[in-house]
Amino acid sequence: MPLVTTKDMFQKAYDGGYAIGAFNVNNMEIVQAITEAAADLKSPLILQVSAGARKYAKHNYLVKLVEAALLETDLPIALHLDHGADFEICKSCIDGGFTSVMIDGSSLPFEENIAVAKKVAEYAHDKGVVVEAELGTLAGIEDDVNVDAESASYTQPEQVEEFVDRTGVDSLAIAIGTSHGAFKFKPGQKPMLRFDILDEVSKRLPGFPIVLHGASSVIPKYVDVINANGGKLDDAIGIPEDMLRQAARSAVCKINIDSDLRLALTAGIREHMAAHPEHFDPRQYLTDGRAYVKELVSHKIKEVLGSEGKA
Repeated sequence: MPLVTTKDMFQKAYDGGYAIGAFNVNNMEIVQAITEAAADLKSPLILQVSAGARKYAKHNYLVKLVEAALLETDLPIALHLDHGADFEICKSCIDGGFTSVMIDGSSLPFEENIAVAKKVAEYAHDKGVVVEAELGTLAGIEDDVNVDAESASYTQPEQVEEFVDRTGVDSLAIAIGTSHGAFKFKPGQKPMLRFDILDEVSKRLPGFPIVLHGASSVIPKYVDVINANGGKLDDAIGIPEDMLRQAARSAVCKINIDSDLRLALTAGIREHMAAHPEHFDPRQYLTDGRAYVKELVSHKIKEVLGSEGKA
């Protein structure tokens, strides 16, 4: 099966009350773990690439890894650019084989955000590629995205109709309280999603797919394994999974997962190296890291996204 866009995926997810996992990929082991878990559970899948991943692994390597995953599975898989900073980066990915791109103009004034999103959408649609944009600004750090808490802002529901109408984008990422990175909240601070904003956006954009960024849960198991083997992640706090599942049952059709993958991979590697300090073969410790990532993705598909059996 060739790469697909997210258009049909999102329609089915919206109608079915579930979300598609958009998992960030950086290397072969992560791609393998994600796609093997999704294949076992017959879940549709979005593999997404950040600016940092493109710098680290290079565009062509990542595209070929995803193409290899298509040969190994019979899943509907979309290849998505996460947080495209400008038109040129989006164009490069569109021309380079991606089936979906995100243009992130959320830090720009409203009119400038509209202008760049419209430009990307017009170019992408000519090539059969779909486009995600963002309104509102999430706090946190992820690769080249770095927003302090004071600069974060919730999405204003009264802007969403005009934004979608004028840009022609295919999905919209909104800010309702999620945050990038593993250290999302201060100790003692209770994570809370603004479902009132999500509900209002859904009323204003009926049937339109909504996206949540910064939605890793920082699962305690992997944090504990890392800390037990020399790590220092005691203050890592994520989004409660029951909140994410509630969002997936509504208009949210795509939930981004990145930090959880990194934590799972690191947990497996640290645990292996602590048990086998004599090992130096990356195939040995990366095998354990990959196993934890597969376990994590399986859990997300079944318990959070609700996408099992939907491929």
